[in-house]
Parts: sequence; structure tokens; C-alpha cells
Amino acid sequence: MEPRETVRGGRTLDRGGRRRAVLAPQTGGRRTSLPADVVADASRRLRAVALLYAAVFSIVGPVTALSSARPERHAFFTNALRVGPALLSIAAALTVAVATRPRAGLSSRTVLAIGLMFEVVGSYGIAAARYLDPAQPTVAPPGVSWVAVWILLFATAIPTPPRQALAAAIASATAVPVISVLSAVLRDAVPESGLWLFGLQLFLPYLLVAIVAYVASRVLYRLGTELGHARELGSYRLVEPLGQGGMGEVWRAEHQLLARPAAIKLIRGATSDPEAAELVARFEREAQVTSSLRSPHTIQLYDFGVADDGAFYYVMELLDGFDLHALVERFGPLPIERTIHLLIQVCDSLAEAHERGLVHRDIKPANVYVCRYGRAVDFIKVLDFGLVKPVVESSHDATLQDITAVHAARGTPAFMAPEQALGNRPLDARTDLYAVGCLAYWLVTGRPVFTGESPIDTIVKHVHAAPEPPSRHADVSAEFDEIVAACLAKDPAERPPSADALAMRLRQSWRSQGWTDERAREWWNTHVPAR
Repeated sequence: MEPRETVRGGRTLDRGGRRRAVLAPQTGGRRTSLPADVVADASRRLRAVALLYAAVFSIVGPVTALSSARPERHAFFTNALRVGPALLSIAAALTVAVATRPRAGLSSRTVLAIGLMFEVVGSYGIAAARYLDPAQPTVAPPGVSWVAVWILLFATAIPTPPRQALAAAIASATAVPVISVLSAVLRDAVPESGLWLFGLQLFLPYLLVAIVAYVASRVLYRLGTELGHARELGSYRLVEPLGQGGMGEVWRAEHQLLARPAAIKLIRGATSDPEAAELVARFEREAQVTSSLRSPHTIQLYDFGVADDGAFYYVMELLDGFDLHALVERFGPLPIERTIHLLIQVCDSLAEAHERGLVHRDIKPANVYVCRYGRAVDFIKVLDFGLVKPVVESSHDATLQDITAVHAARGTPAFMAPEQALGNRPLDARTDLYAVGCLAYWLVTGRPVFTGESPIDTIVKHVHAAPEPPSRHADVSAEFDEIVAACLAKDPAERPPSADALAMRLRQSWRSQGWTDERAREWWNTHVPAR
């Protein structure tokens, strides 16, 4: 008889003992707002539509007139009822494009209001350009015009709440009737049926277009809200993607009850595939190991479980800063005093893991994050314990042994210790310290210790080649050269014996002009102002 699922603390446990996320109840019922990334995408589309609108009006209006013979050009620019609607429509479109640019910082509600107003203004601009000028041959256009296309374009390209979309569509549907009636008055050509009936006859086809637009908008908006509903993991709601690689995804998320942002790492895929099963097992191990570590310089986990669609996930703190690879790529190599300040914090995280008998095995710039953390700046967080391995393997670590035995040389070639690459001796804390030496080299020089023509060539150099001292490529002291050389020793016995010992050597090399809190805060305020 198969064990049934049980519920603890609002979570369902699956048969493997892992928690399965249960969609949390929403205040006031089902979600009624769009995900932030969908709104941001709609804002980008609105800007593109506005620029397209301005371009089309420029081509069919002023540009065409300027390229025409002199009489036609004179007739266009001297007729206010022709040039006026064209110029006003172009100006309105460009205003919307500027207002919705990414750096404008407008709220989603404001962008939505701008979009709805632009739909109405754009409809009147199209109608005025076509039917207001008394020189036009007709005031009663048969069927529907480009205004209908404009209304439907907005309904499908810019998702908005259905009621607001309907209101804007109906307001836009009045454009042709109102402009045509005004044109009839200006022409002194009032139809025998009267202006009201004339306008109503023109309005009815556009009213049907508005209803179709409302239906389309309702369908698209519901799909958007259901997407947001599907992105809820327990008490957390996925907001926007932060990164993706292989089967993994990282999202910015929000807690539905607490004012606490978070990052959620997801792994999707069938666990029947051996490689996928290995990845999921390693992912689960990463969550378990990381949650057991308490160093302030190790990424903190809030939750872990399995979503309704079978995706494994864990929730971690959301960091405001850069990984060290991005930091050096964007701002260049770091001064030695700042490098020492950051490396000491890396050592603090690793020291706790090593005391627990764990080797990280993948210390590299992309897995070390420097950030604002509360009031602190230049605060280090070590990430990604997915390749963690116990120094002393025991029977209760059988699952992890199975995971790591498949690929004994897992890691990043540019930051891989010789014994990790060869798999010829047990790994211990000194394996991570070799990677810390590579990290130190990268921070002060902006280049890896060894660069090969292929990953295998890079690994061979780590095993056999002697590294150049960092001082060949950066202004660093001989003492710093010695520390890096000790970390990069081929024989683990010649490296610092522990992360604490390495941190001590780094502190002893500190000079009076070290990286102070004032210098760190000045750098962050200059390059990354607080939001």
C-alpha cells in the first residue's frame, strides 16, 4: 500500500518526504493583476507602437508633402486642418514614447493610463487626418477605417484590465463619427437624415469592433493573470526572471504576506532522465547543505520544495549587487586592499563549510556576490553549493557519493585544483583554497591564472604549469604574490592549512591605507546609488 501525502504547516509532503507547494489563498479571491514582467513587456510594446505610429504619420503626412511638387507641399502646410492633426498626432506619439522609456521610472498604473489615453488620442488623430479636411471627397466613409485596426491592435498588443479596455475602445470608436459629423458641419453638408442618425450609423460598425476588442482583451488579460497565478510557489509569487541556464531558472519573487523580496531558483524537467535525476538530486543536496550553514557570508535559504508542476525550487535572499565576474568585467581589476577585504569574507564562509566537513568545489567569480546588505556595503555572499562534497564520506552520504562519483572532475577548469581535475586524491579544504588563489588572481589582474585553447588544455596547465605572479599584471605587493603562490601550490600540503589560516595571512598583509568602510561606501554611492 503506497503512503499517502500528508500536510504540515500548509505544505503537502510528497512520497520522497519533500514539501510540495500548495497555492496560497489570495486576499479577496483569485489574483487580478498581471505579473511585473508582463507589464514591463507591455510597456515596451506600447513604446514600439507609439514610435511606429509617429513614423507612419510622418511618412503619410509631412514627409510625403515635402517630397511632393511645390503646389502640393504648399497646400499641405498652409491647410491647418491637414497639417494640424498630423503634427499633433506625431507629437502625442513621441511624448508617449519618451514617457514609457525604461529610465522614466513610471509606475505600471501610470503607464497603463498613458496607453489608454494614447489609444483614444491616436484614434482621433487617424480620423481627423482622414475625414476632417473639407477638401476630402467624402464625409461618410463606407464600412470601417484604419481606426478599427488601431483599436484591435491595442487590444491584442497592450494587455489591460477588460473594463478599462472596453471604455477606451468605445471612446476610440466615437472618433470617426465625431470627426465626420464635424466635417459635415464645416462643409455645410448636413445629411437629410440629420446629424444624430448620421453619426449613429457611422458609430455602430465601430461599436462592434470595440466589442471584439473587449473580448480579445479579456482573453489575453485572463491568460496573463493565470500566468501570474501559476507562478506562485507556496507563499511566494514569481515576479520576473533574473537568469537562466540549462534546466535552471532564477526569478525575483515576493512573499505574499511579508514585505520581503526573495530570489527563487527552479529546476524543471522529468526526473526519469538519468542526467535530470542527477541534477535534481544535486539541487536538493545544495538546498539542504546551504540551509544548514549560518555564516553571514553564505547565501541564506528561506524555503525549499516541489511545485505543483513538478519543478524543484528553493527560496533564497535577494541580493543587491554583482557577482565578482561582473564586477571586474564592468569596473576593471580591483585594488589590492579591496581584494583582501573581499577574500577575507570568502574565507569566513568557507571556514564554516570546511568545519562541517564540506568542500565547495566550485569557487569562482560568478559564485561570489558582492552587495549592499542592510547598511553594509562590499558585503560578500558565497553562492551555489551545488557541487558540495563531504571530506569524509560516510554511509548516510551514499546519495551524494552516487551523485559526485559520476563526474569526479566537476567544477570550472579555470578555477580547478590539480587534485580535483585528476581525481587522484581525496579533496579537502585546501582544494577550495586553490580556487580562492585563482579568485584573488582574477580580482587584481582581471585575467585567469591559466588560459588554454580548450578546457582540457586549461586543466593541464593547472596540473603542470607554474603560474606567473600577479605582480606581472597588477600593482600588488610581493607579500600578496607570496599568498597567491601559496594557494596555487600544486601540492595541497604546501597551501595554507585552512581558510582561517589564509584569512589570517591576508589580515597580516593589510596596510594602513586599507579598504575602509568610508572608501567602500563612497565607491557604492558613486557607481551603484542606493535605490
